[in-house]
Amino acid sequence: MTYAQPMARLFVGCMTGTSVDGLDAALVEIQGRGIDGMSARVVRGVSLPLGQWQQPLRELADQTPMTAGRIAQVCRGFSLLHAVAIDAVRGGETIEAACVHGQTVFHQPPVSWQLVNAPLIAQAAGVPVIADLRAADIACGGQGAPLTPLSDYVMFRDRSGGENRMVVNLGGFANATLLGKAAGELGFTGHDLCACNQLLDLVARRTLGVPFDDGGAAALAAEPDADALDDLLGVLRAQGASGRSLGTGDEASAWIGRHWKGGAGCQGGALAAAACEAIGTIIGERARAADAQRLIVAGGGVRNAALLGAVRSCASCRVEESSAPAYGVPAELREAAGWAVLGALAWDGEALPMRHITGARADVRAGVIARV
Repeated sequence: MTYAQPMARLFVGCMTGTSVDGLDAALVEIQGRGIDGMSARVVRGVSLPLGQWQQPLRELADQTPMTAGRIAQVCRGFSLLHAVAIDAVRGGETIEAACVHGQTVFHQPPVSWQLVNAPLIAQAAGVPVIADLRAADIACGGQGAPLTPLSDYVMFRDRSGGENRMVVNLGGFANATLLGKAAGELGFTGHDLCACNQLLDLVARRTLGVPFDDGGAAALAAEPDADALDDLLGVLRAQGASGRSLGTGDEASAWIGRHWKGGAGCQGGALAAAACEAIGTIIGERARAADAQRLIVAGGGVRNAALLGAVRSCASCRVEESSAPAYGVPAELREAAGWAVLGALAWDGEALPMRHITGARADVRAGVIARV
């Protein structure tokens, strides 16, 4: 489909990942329409702490029982925080719409729940809000995820068409987007790889007594336990080979129990080092299998030096962060920026060509729009 090129438009994307570590919002300038005619530029971003809503959101994601009234209260407060983030990132500029992911509190397709109240955000922020992007794909028989390969195509592809690239998000789960001729007819494909920051943070909370291994310091100071590493490689390879969208129950927490043994087994640092090495190995294996010539990494895991070092040592190609000048997407904003791109496509009424990734019966027009 051919479009007349409109003036640049501004969209906001909001994301909280499965690590439940904060709310990111990105203001993105969109030029053009349609996946092949669209380009995106991150103008700025903000990251807000979840504050009083972090613990109950984490409890919901951990399947901790909670009353319906408390869930409704958490949803309201969490949604109003989105309005604060939208107002902060737009800086008084006029935006077309905001696109929000919500917090994934359960994901085992065909059952999936991203907790958020879009009409409340729309009224509080005074802008249209697009939400529930996964639901239409799931209703059409798909996994509803990953959707970011489409936004990665817009933001990171080699527009000369000559280079195979792999974009890896080091988020709660690691997922990979392959771009280029090796990705097939559409030029992009992708899938979830394995548990990532969710596993690393679980190791930190259970064995180190801290919310996360800041900068990967504990992992860097230890040698990976060999038995734990071999065991985890088997777990993570099975996750990637499943071909499904990873979610609830895929955190690999049982692996920690097998080797930590309540403090009587491996030291926490050795487990953290093993986890980083295993995740890096899985990513490197996937990059080699995809014949990737360039690996672009993003997500909160970029701040973990042990994890990023493992990725660099295991990959057989050039590794760059998404914040490099050629791309200009801060690593921590890649998913929020991607959601802005997906929101622009949904706002324009585009069917998202994702069935080859999600397994849906057809490409669907995604999202529900809450208007002011």
